[in-house]
Amino acid sequence: MHTRPLEEKDAPLMLEWMHSEDVVCYLANDFQSMKLEDCLDFIRGCAEDKDNYHLAICDDCDEYLGTVSLKHIDRKNQNAEYAISTREKAHGTGAAQYGTKAILDKAFGELGLHRVYLNVIDANQRADRFYQKMGFHYEGMFSQHLFLKDRFWNLKWYAITKEEYLEK
Repeated sequence: MHTRPLEEKDAPLMLEWMHSEDVVCYLANDFQSMKLEDCLDFIRGCAEDKDNYHLAICDDCDEYLGTVSLKHIDRKNQNAEYAISTREKAHGTGAAQYGTKAILDKAFGELGLHRVYLNVIDANQRADRFYQKMGFHYEGMFSQHLFLKDRFWNLKWYAITKEEYLEK
């Protein structure tokens, strides 16, 4: 497994996870309305984007398995938001763990960040367990913060600091 910058050849497989109800059911963005051209535009824009950093997670044959990202990179306060999305094919393969380690290495190494944070809908227990396994610690809950699929959801917030990551 390896990570690399996103490439245009990844777009059809990116669209696959975007159109999978099992993958996007807890995500706030309307990925299911995305088209191939939207994926291509996103990939093309990544190179110029200074506030976000995205990596493709790939298998040994360089097949795209998912995307791991640092969003809203704040260089002054030395923090960024973590995000990950993977194809169903990647579930249970260690791809998410591999990609997360790669993006945190980038965050705390090359980018010199101090803290990486994330939020997750409290009903997403699978993701919740994964984030804890990766060393993120629970910081609190925003009650009824997100309106999605005709109801309000609580958002749980997690973070990891450079010191915590290096100790792990």
